[in-house]
Amino acid sequence: MKVRINEHELEVAAGETVYAVRSRMKPGADIIIINGAVCDADTPLRDGDSVVLIHRGEQPSREELEMLMAARHTPGVHAKLKRATVGIAGLGGLGSSIAIALARTGVGRMILVDFDIVEPSNLNRQQYFVSQIGQPKPDALVENLRLINPYNTYEPLIAQLDPANVPVIFSGVDLLIEAFDRADMKAMLAAAFKGAYPDRPLVMASGLAGCGPENTLRVRKLGGTLYVVGDLETAARPGVGLMAPRVGIAAHMQANLAVRLLLSDCKDIEV
Repeated sequence: MKVRINEHELEVAAGETVYAVRSRMKPGADIIIINGAVCDADTPLRDGDSVVLIHRGEQPSREELEMLMAARHTPGVHAKLKRATVGIAGLGGLGSSIAIALARTGVGRMILVDFDIVEPSNLNRQQYFVSQIGQPKPDALVENLRLINPYNTYEPLIAQLDPANVPVIFSGVDLLIEAFDRADMKAMLAAAFKGAYPDRPLVMASGLAGCGPENTLRVRKLGGTLYVVGDLETAARPGVGLMAPRVGIAAHMQANLAVRLLLSDCKDIEV
C-alpha cells in the first residue's frame, strides 16, 4: 500500500506501523502527524495516509519545505507564486503585514523598500519586535521573514522613493503594492509606476484608520490594473489613530488581491 511521508510517496507493507516508518525515514523524529492530527502512540498505517515527521526545532530542507507548502496550496498554485516578484513600497503597518502574508503564501521574490527605522511607536501595528528598535525597517523585516521562510528571495532596500527611482527599483516586479501613510507619497508612486508600466497591477490603500466597521473596507478598481483597498475616507487624525486590527485587515486584503492577480498571470480581474 502507499502512504505519503513528508509529501514523498512511499510503498509500505500492510500492517506496517508509523514508528517503523519513522525508523526508516527519519529516525529520532519527535513529532508525528498523521492526516493532520498529532500521533503520540504507535499505530498501523492505512493506504493513503499522510504522515509528517518532524525533528523539534529543526529547519526543514528547501525541498522538504517546498513539498509541504505545495501540498497546502496545491502544486500548480505554489509553483506559480514561487516564480512571482512583488514590490512593496513602505514597510510600516501595511507593508510589514503584507510581506509576512506573502512570505507564508510562498511568493518567491520580494523587493522591500523603506527609508525609516523601527521606532517604539511602530509596535502598536507593525510586524517588528522591541529588540529591533533602531534597525532599518527593510533589514529588520527580512530578518523576520527568514524565520518564516528562509528559502524565498528578499531584497531589502533602504531608500526614499521618488519619481525618478520608482521605475528603476521596481522594473522587475510582476505587481507593486503601495503601503505608505502619506497621501502625497501615494500619488507620487501611482503616477511614477503607472506612467512607466501602465499594464502592471498596482495595489494601493486608502482610508483604514481607527476601529470602524470591518465591512466598510472594500477593494475598488479605479480603472485598468489600479486597485485601492480601504474605505477611502477614514484618515488618521487626533483621536483616530492607526490600529493593528483594521490596518491588518486592509493589509491582508491587499495581499489577497495580489495573490489573485498573480494567479491570473496579472491579467485584469474584477472585484
